[in-house]
Amino acid sequence: MSIQLGQYPPARQVLVHLSDTHFLAGGALLHGGLTTESNLERALAQVEATGIRPSALVFTGDLTDLGETDAYARLRDRVEPVAARLDAELIWLMGNHDERGPMRRQLLGQEESDTPIDRVWNLGGLRFIGLDSSVPGFHHGELEDSQLEWLAAELATPAELGTIVGLHHPPAPAPQPLFDLLELRDQSRLETVLRGTDVRAILAGHLHFAMTSMFAGIPVSVAAATCYTMNLGNPPRSTNGMNGGQSFNLLHVYEDRITHSVVPIGDFETSDFFSDAFIAEMEALTPEERVEAFSRKR
Repeated sequence: MSIQLGQYPPARQVLVHLSDTHFLAGGALLHGGLTTESNLERALAQVEATGIRPSALVFTGDLTDLGETDAYARLRDRVEPVAARLDAELIWLMGNHDERGPMRRQLLGQEESDTPIDRVWNLGGLRFIGLDSSVPGFHHGELEDSQLEWLAAELATPAELGTIVGLHHPPAPAPQPLFDLLELRDQSRLETVLRGTDVRAILAGHLHFAMTSMFAGIPVSVAAATCYTMNLGNPPRSTNGMNGGQSFNLLHVYEDRITHSVVPIGDFETSDFFSDAFIAEMEALTPEERVEAFSRKR
């Protein structure tokens, strides 16, 4: 077992946050050329290669592009074996491109229904609340009064390790023209419910680029898509999708904080790394000796 080298103990839990997979029936290419399935397969292979044992794989919506039954089945067949090997909870959230009926049947094993898909998971004392911010027939987001009432009732009792809330539409400004039309509407109503509770982080997707913000005093972390991302290097009015910059996030949950790290998807050459032998050598030193061996400039 490795020992603590820095001032923080190891994270109590790790979560993997992925978003906007946009699968299509038959494995069709998105927009005529984007390989959504292979991008996700590469991301999942990278997760397994880290050796991390996450508590959950969290998918924050737009699981499919058109809500097709076969697209959900193809997504399930690729993700469920990985979650099983990692012994990780699998958390599916609704997005504006998803359809509640097929998603319930194919991913959740439930009868078809058009009611919002809201759910609570207990991840070893860490509570995860998934909210369905989708609006049937539209791309913007909303939360119904009944959903907010349900959320308030759940949050009335604090969880042992606090709560993470996930939804597709981030409660944050969308900095590109037109995209602000597709925001989560009436965000102040959600703010009233969340402020002062034990919620430690809000996870979202929808934007197709990684972004952080604050809402009701709570950090908001938006994961970029695995399918394609928005090219923010263009002028705001020219921002559009590109086949590059795909990524997923890692959440390290500590006693009093959560870190959010962006992991690029792809096979990138590593210039150098620390071997197990070198790390063991550092662990065998006293704290003062480690400073001399690793921190002092040469």
